[in-house]
Formats: sequence, C-alpha cells, structure tokens
Amino acid sequence: MHWIAFGDVHEDTAMVSRIPDLEQAEGVIISGDLTNRGGQAEAGTVLEAIAARSARILAQVGNMDTRAVNDLLEKRGENLHLHVVDLFPALQGRRIGAFGVGFSTPTPFGTPGEVSDEQIDTWIRQTHAKARDFDELVVVVHTPPANTRTDRVSGGAHVGSDSVRAFLEETRPALCITGHIHESVAEDAIGPTKIINPGMLAQGGYVRIEPGDLGVTGTLLQA
Repeated sequence: MHWIAFGDVHEDTAMVSRIPDLEQAEGVIISGDLTNRGGQAEAGTVLEAIAARSARILAQVGNMDTRAVNDLLEKRGENLHLHVVDLFPALQGRRIGAFGVGFSTPTPFGTPGEVSDEQIDTWIRQTHAKARDFDELVVVVHTPPANTRTDRVSGGAHVGSDSVRAFLEETRPALCITGHIHESVAEDAIGPTKIINPGMLAQGGYVRIEPGDLGVTGTLLQA
C-alpha cells in the first residue's frame, strides 16, 4: 500500500518506466510543472504516458503550466490543486489525507503559473480547512517552504515561500512534498513535518509514500 510522488516533469516522462513498483501503487502524485509553458495538448500527452503505468493520477499545475492545464486536470478528475483526497481509504484505524496547492510565487522568468505569496497563503489555509477530519496529512505544494534545504537555487539563495513555511510551522502536518527548485533535491524538516523535494523527474528522483506503523512516511528514492 503506497503512492509514488514526483514533479517537475517538463514533458519528459521517460523516467517513469524506471520507477519500481509504480504499477502496484495506489497512484501517482505530481507536484507541478507537467509542461514547459504548455497547454492542454502538452499536458494531455504527459498524463496519458503516466496513465499507461498508473491506476490513478493526482496532479497540479506548477509555474511552468498555463491555467488551461488546471482546467484539463479538473475536467479529468485528476486535479489535486485546492482538493483534498483520502490516500488510503482501505486503511483501518486512521485516515491519511492529502491536499495540494500548485502554481508558484513570482520568479524572474515571467512564467505562466505565478501568483503572489499572499494567494498561496489563502489557498493553503482554505484547503487545509477542508482536511481537518484526517488523522495525518500529506501537503503537496509546488513552491517549497522558505529557508530550508529544499528551496536553495544554485547560487545558494533561498527562494521559497514564507507562507508555506508559516503554515507548516503552525499546523505541523506529517509530510510535505514539494518541487520547483530542481537543484534542491533534499530532505529537511520543520518541527515534526518531513519535507521532500525529489527534483526534476528526468533526473530520477521520486518519493514513496506509505502508511507506516508509526505514521505516514515519505522516502526520497532514485529511479
């Protein structure tokens, strides 16, 4: 009983075939950036390639996706952005939920899926309010929390979201899956919250999410 999570696909799905146990997973979680400034056609090609190997997909847009991609995910019933999902409905004794917030805070590159940090804050808190019935939560955010090992660009500067960090500090979810900063492949923690950025899919990073006897776990792995 597990999920596979990755992100920053950027229209390159070749590595999907190298992820062990993907076909046996409950499904795949994509944290954002399905395309390279693409729309529904490009995103559809990515989703179909992954659907050929996965029973279920939960995905959300990143900064490199247009809003048309969000519309496509909504139409397909695969959108995680602003949605709450029971990851393991067959699990007895406790409920593990996931919710997502896609897009990103502003970048120097003028990408199509950028919003203010204030918007990220509003979205993450509104969606969390719909997830309060779960015993444990996995938060999937395209933009990593600020001042962690997961938000450093190549020059060393931290470029993550202050709002995401504040939210994690306050609500203390079990796990946070993020992406966006390709060079910050890392695990970190804020309080009890484990944070994982698997990097760009083409480089082989992914996360295995499992219920675990002591709580939901996320493991950073390499295909």
